Amino acid sequence: MDEAILAKYQPVIGLEVHAQLLTHSKMYSSDENEYGVAPNTNLSVITLGHPGTLPKVNRTAVEFAMKMGLATNCQIRRDNLFARKNYFYPDLPKGYQITQDKTPICHDGHVDVRLADGTVKKIGVTRIHMEEDAGKSMHLAGETETLVDLNRAGVPLIEIVSEPDIRTGEEAYNYLLEIKKLVEYLGICDGNMEEGSLRCDANISVMRVGADKFGTKVEVKNMNSFRNVQRAIAYEVERQIALIEAGEEIDSETRGFDAASGTTSGQRSKETLNDYRYFPEPDLPPLVISDEWLHRVAAELPALPQQLYTRFTGELGLNDYDASVLVDQKEVALFFDELSRLTPNAKAAANWVMGPVKSYLNERALTMADFPLDPAQLAGIIELIDAGKLNYSVASKQLFPHLLEHPTANATGAAESLGLLTQADNGELATLVQQVLAANPAKVDEYRAGKKSLTGMFMGELMKLTGGKADPKLANQLLRTALDG
Repeated sequence: MDEAILAKYQPVIGLEVHAQLLTHSKMYSSDENEYGVAPNTNLSVITLGHPGTLPKVNRTAVEFAMKMGLATNCQIRRDNLFARKNYFYPDLPKGYQITQDKTPICHDGHVDVRLADGTVKKIGVTRIHMEEDAGKSMHLAGETETLVDLNRAGVPLIEIVSEPDIRTGEEAYNYLLEIKKLVEYLGICDGNMEEGSLRCDANISVMRVGADKFGTKVEVKNMNSFRNVQRAIAYEVERQIALIEAGEEIDSETRGFDAASGTTSGQRSKETLNDYRYFPEPDLPPLVISDEWLHRVAAELPALPQQLYTRFTGELGLNDYDASVLVDQKEVALFFDELSRLTPNAKAAANWVMGPVKSYLNERALTMADFPLDPAQLAGIIELIDAGKLNYSVASKQLFPHLLEHPTANATGAAESLGLLTQADNGELATLVQQVLAANPAKVDEYRAGKKSLTGMFMGELMKLTGGKADPKLANQLLRTALDG
């Protein structure tokens, strides 16, 4: 679409994120909450809604919801009611969903989102409410029947509803990344979109630039990655603008996203609240959150991404890029955080984690939990380098691989046993410098004639003679003295 036409309109986007909670049992029953088991095995009469059965609220799920509310700067509601949301899908065995309607447990919060240009935008969080998931309908290729797996029915969910504060696909993408990091840091959801444990619906409309009234909202579903959310937003914005430019109306509807074509298509007209016939859940009493309970949950909160980012940039002096990369994954951030407390050289610690450590993990498709060394061993390597007893090249190419194969060894002992410690004898190193110069008289003349770039060549030859064990700083100093003398 022509950029001039796009510039006439302002997209308005709100996101609804469903996060499956990592509880042992379901939201209102003791059925197992486990992914990947045989279909229709994690079921009981309570999940199926048989007559005479009564639900009971999962206490851990409530605490997980409270933690997410605190992490997103929400107010925590003390008196909570549950409601029945009625709709009839084949994968909803009771014929209704137990959720929260007018009393979401968390409300009026916000998430700070860091954009590519370094600016921070505050995205409002309207509400976070607790509910149960539906089952899963499966349509196999070539089959005319629909298969239903009800294992997911009753799994605890929180739905995180943003304000319509998002204006671009990039903002939506970064907001989702922040939500994913928060649930992972809190340990309440694994954030796996492919398995459906984190799902996103996007409410998208467009309005003329300068208008004070939002356009007709369309909800887009079936997006299984953050990139697909961004793609769906881009397509839907252009589709709606094209309709408006052609003088047509935008239907308020639910649309599905096709990842293969990058397009959306209509599924059904958008329901209104009346269609769901909300009414108070008669089988669950009000849930009251006491001061003591809330304070205990708040005290259990771990360090969160923004707190670690602030510490890494402020206290440790890292730049924005390094800090952002380090906090992107919980285990990496916590490993670096511990490492940084064991060495005064935070920049070197960051370089080791983002360089050799991540390379080792990526080459083997491992996670930080699989890394064989503890932060103290890495701190030992950094200490040897900073003391001039080991140069980085030898440390990364010889000592580091040795420690990975012998994870119980310490850096100093391993470096000594392998004979890797630098030669600190000035006299011996000065003699070797003279050997290098004597072997390259023509290059010495070129250097003294002004070709200072030859310093690297001389250093390379000197390192060969020392087996890479010379202190680079001392070697460079002696070499320059000899060349300039």
